Amino acid sequence: MVSDRARLVRDMVRIRVVEEVLADYYRDEQEMRTPTHFSIGQEATSVGVCAATVAQDWLYTAHRSHAPYLAKGGDLKAMVAELYGKQDGCAHGRGGSIHLVDQAVGFAGSAAILGEMISVAVGTAWAFARDGEQRVALTYFGDGATEEGVFAESLNFAAVHRIPVVFVCENNLYSISSPVSARQPAGTSVHGRAEAAGVKALQVDGNDVFAVRDAAEQALRHCREGNGPFLLELATYRWREHVGPGWDADHGYRSQEEIDSWMEQCPIVRATAQLRDEEPDIDAMVAAWRVQFHDEIQAAVAYAKERPFPEVDRLLDGAYAPVAH
Repeated sequence: MVSDRARLVRDMVRIRVVEEVLADYYRDEQEMRTPTHFSIGQEATSVGVCAATVAQDWLYTAHRSHAPYLAKGGDLKAMVAELYGKQDGCAHGRGGSIHLVDQAVGFAGSAAILGEMISVAVGTAWAFARDGEQRVALTYFGDGATEEGVFAESLNFAAVHRIPVVFVCENNLYSISSPVSARQPAGTSVHGRAEAAGVKALQVDGNDVFAVRDAAEQALRHCREGNGPFLLELATYRWREHVGPGWDADHGYRSQEEIDSWMEQCPIVRATAQLRDEEPDIDAMVAAWRVQFHDEIQAAVAYAKERPFPEVDRLLDGAYAPVAH
């Protein structure tokens, strides 16, 4: 029997193993041609928040979507097939890594345009409230998206109408290769801007999965009780390049020393250490989970490779068509 706290570690290990294996396939085989944004190093932000949700809550994300998709319960085989561009992918091979969807488990969708899904989540949550439903919409985005106008507009609109939406900012310090210090005035913060707009907000250690879950439970309870929106600013760090499977210390915008210092704060290592007293076998469990999930992702890759590509005469299925007059 896996305890609730150990389950959070297990879910982070699953995401880590899945993405590490996919990164190797992406680099070595060149068969997945969709742009990929890996969350390796950021697993706690997805697992901690999604652990506080229910299936009826809808989650929207930006381009770094694998981890939230899996944490919300998205189908792994369908995700991998999507990365390979196959008809059986979750978006039927049309969207790739940055357009995942599994609405059966409340993963409403993801998109690549910076800040695009913030307003969509606000609209969804507003519909929930107007229909009298005890459901919450959540939206993931990076610190770079907070500089888009849609962020300020969405905060204001959600606050005015007391909309049950949770804004989840994964602040990993960089917008591609531009650090926060080059983009935002000293002494300001994402959670501070939310509070200035009348939105309840918390800044949380995004590499502490237990702290993230506790904060997410507070945020979701706040929304369900009719108190309006909530913002979580989760301080975290991606280990690999912004887009792609590689490492980027040689690109000049951040140092290997900085990357190493954040890798020492690995969310899986930290959570495992915190559980050793209450779960004496946690290290053996983590080792076993790594083997289990390695087999699972290998099976998903094999499945994806066997599936067909979309038929040429169906490539426009789902696309908007002009109205005939």
